[in-house]
Amino acid sequence: MKFLLSVMDIQESYGEINHFHDGYTFHFITKTRNMIKQSYQYIQGKFLGKGKGNMCTYQKDVPDCNNQSLQHFISNSPWKHRPVIDHIQRDVVDAIGDSVNGSIHVDECCFPKQGKNSVGAASQYCGRLGKIANCQVGVFLGYTQGSYRTLIDERVFLPEKWISDRERRKECGVPWYIRFKKKTELAWEMIQHAQKKKIPFSWVGMDCAYGRDSWLRNKMEGQGIVYIADIPCNLRVWLKEPKVGVPKRKNGRGRNPTRKQVLEGDSIRVDELRKTASKEDWRKIFIRDTERRELWVNMICLQVYPREEDDLPGKKCWLIIREDPVSNDVKYQYSNASEQTSYDQLAQMSGSRYWIERTFEDGKGIAGLADYQVRSWTGWHHHITMTMLAMLYLLKLTIKLGKKADFLTVQDAKEILEVIMPKRKITREEFVEMLFEKHKKRLSARKSHHRHHK
Repeated sequence: MKFLLSVMDIQESYGEINHFHDGYTFHFITKTRNMIKQSYQYIQGKFLGKGKGNMCTYQKDVPDCNNQSLQHFISNSPWKHRPVIDHIQRDVVDAIGDSVNGSIHVDECCFPKQGKNSVGAASQYCGRLGKIANCQVGVFLGYTQGSYRTLIDERVFLPEKWISDRERRKECGVPWYIRFKKKTELAWEMIQHAQKKKIPFSWVGMDCAYGRDSWLRNKMEGQGIVYIADIPCNLRVWLKEPKVGVPKRKNGRGRNPTRKQVLEGDSIRVDELRKTASKEDWRKIFIRDTERRELWVNMICLQVYPREEDDLPGKKCWLIIREDPVSNDVKYQYSNASEQTSYDQLAQMSGSRYWIERTFEDGKGIAGLADYQVRSWTGWHHHITMTMLAMLYLLKLTIKLGKKADFLTVQDAKEILEVIMPKRKITREEFVEMLFEKHKKRLSARKSHHRHHK
């Protein structure tokens, strides 16, 4: 184990973070206001805060900070989030970009909400709660290279009833040109943008909600993009290409069929296929090191024809079945990697999905991804963008200091910033004033809620 960090290394980290923020300051200057100070304070509040944070808690931790100023910076200030995200993408490429081992991943994050006035909030499936609930859904693009990972793009999902509700759109400031798009369409939009910006990657990973959608997989297939897609256990495949054609009219009655169907060949569920596989088909493959053990799995890779939404066979692809002999967890995946792809390469692709899950844990637990009190379209995008910028700060610090400490984590990087960043010393009078402001806001929110309810 290597640990060569010194007090000087820790002290220098603060100056490097300031220097890094200086590279983004021009994004926060508008024609009417300079919001550089507030942009730094918002990120500083994320680093100094413990547990759930918001503008009020940031005010307690960050020197010379005012929660109303931060609220304006996030909710109303006219700085554009898109150029900041594009800048983040360029810096991520400089830091960990790799056309061979780099990968981008599509996943979503759900944010439970109490009311229905926050942009996109509706009764829909919430993965965080594992059930239908009132929540917002964000579709995200992450980038991973080995264990390094961060978020690089985002879209807020607006259900159809939101798109058609002019009053709510106006209240939340949803731009007039925004139209309904399925989550898979938002994901494809981000993948295309990553290509346009020449972000280097070898494959695209998708979670189950996106991997099961043959439309998205076929879009990538058509563009020559390699994917690794989690799928549910009830999808069906053919081991041999079935015979497809237009069936003949039965008994000379009714109209002549015109729609193609599978004429010969039965499909099988992927979980049934796992049960019937022979012992010779399985291989023991190393996936990655974990904190407690090396992760070895039993893996089988078969060339299959997936059954698509129209019940016809899709293009031949890999079916990857991974079984953890310790936890007994089973994962099913499709990949359109070439037939010559080795088991080791498929295992690397399969295991990379783990790191995007860790990215969301970092975002929520360390960078305050889910901790916000904004309702508008602008507020949501501003908060998520600043969270992505904070995550990039932590990634850069982890890479730099990790050269002197093998096992340095993103959590370690945040704790370093907690120590070296200046903190606010609050007087009793200031604390009472803060409590008074919080109570005023609660009263205002309650009155607003009651008026809306009536």
